[in-house]
Amino acid sequence: MPSETEPATLNKNLVILHFTVFIWGFTGILGKLISVSAVHLVWYRVLIASISLFFYFRFNRTEFKVSRAAFFKLVLTGALVGAHWILFFLSIKLSTVSVALVCFSSLTLFTAILEPLINKNRISGLEIISGLLIILGIFIIFKFETQYTKGIIAGIICAVCASLFSIINARQVKHYQAPVIAFYELSGAFVWISLYLAFTNGFNQSMALSRSDFGYLFLLGTVCTSLAYVAGVSVMRELSPFRVALITNLEPVYGIIMSFLFFGDMNKMTTGFWVGAIIILSTIFLFPVAQKQLARRKK
Repeated sequence: MPSETEPATLNKNLVILHFTVFIWGFTGILGKLISVSAVHLVWYRVLIASISLFFYFRFNRTEFKVSRAAFFKLVLTGALVGAHWILFFLSIKLSTVSVALVCFSSLTLFTAILEPLINKNRISGLEIISGLLIILGIFIIFKFETQYTKGIIAGIICAVCASLFSIINARQVKHYQAPVIAFYELSGAFVWISLYLAFTNGFNQSMALSRSDFGYLFLLGTVCTSLAYVAGVSVMRELSPFRVALITNLEPVYGIIMSFLFFGDMNKMTTGFWVGAIIILSTIFLFPVAQKQLARRKK
C-alpha cells in the first residue's frame, strides 16, 4: 500500500479531501435553511443518502456484502455518525452557523488525544499543542459568546463523535471500499435515529416538510452526504486520522464565508469570536509548516 509520504498519491488525496471539506462547509447553510428539527433533519438526510448509495451499487452492479462482524461494527459506528450530525445541526439552531463550525474545530484536539490511545501509538507533542491552541480559541469564543453556550457545548460534543468515527473508519477502510463503509454506517445511523424517534413519539406532524425543504434535503442527502462521505472515507487509506481532522477544520473557513453570504452572520459576531477564530484557523494553517520544520531538524 502506498505510504502517506508518496507525493503523487498524497497530493491527489489532499485535493479530494479539500473538495470534500468545501462541500461539508455548505451543509451548515442547508441545516439553517431546512425548517425541521435537528433530529428529523438528520433522519431525512441519512435516509436519502442510504437510498442513493443503494441505487449506486445496483446501477454499477457492485457487491456490497460484508461479514457479520463487520456489519455490526459499521452499524454501531453509524450511531456515532448520527449523533455527530444531530449535535452539529442542533448547535447551528442553538447558535449560528459560524459558532457551530468553529467549535467543531476541536476535532483536532480530540483526535490528537484519542487516536494514540485507541491505536496504542505514541502521542505527538506537536499535535497536542495544536489541539490546545484550538481549545484556547474555543474558550475565548465561549467567554464572549455567552448567549450561545448550549450551541457551543453541542458543537464540542459533536467534534468528539466525529473524532471517534474517523479513527474507526481509518481502520475499516483498509478492509472495505469507502462506498460500502458509508452505506452501512449511514444505514445504521438511520436505524438508530428511527428507534429514538419511535421511543420518543418523534414521528409526528413536526417532521412535515415545506416545499423548499425537499430540494434542500435532496442536495444535503446526495451531494453533501453520500458523495462527500464516501470521498472523506476513501482518503483515509493514505492520510492519517489527525491529518484528515486538521484539514477538516478548514470547514469553518468555507462555512463562515458562505454563512456571511447567505445570512450575514459575520455582523452578529463579537471581537472575541474573531480573536478565537483567528487562533484556531492560524493553528490549522501553521501546523503543516511546523511539522515540516521538525522533520528537517530530526534528519
